[in-house]
Amino acid sequence: MAIIVNLDVMMAKRKMSLNDLSERVNITLANLSKLKTGKVRAIRFSTLEAVCEALDCQPGDLLEYSKE
Repeated sequence: MAIIVNLDVMMAKRKMSLNDLSERVNITLANLSKLKTGKVRAIRFSTLEAVCEALDCQPGDLLEYSKE
């Protein structure tokens, strides 16, 4: 079981770079990179909200549950 982070997919759909997103949500490139690659153990709701606002998406567009 795992939570899959689809940040890269949404960024591609919105044609937004990691640098652009970092500036918009005021999160370091290092932390966004970890989130993008799924190497985080938790995410604050405030961070999720900021990313969703910047990418004009819903949390479900970014996070996916997989049984495998």
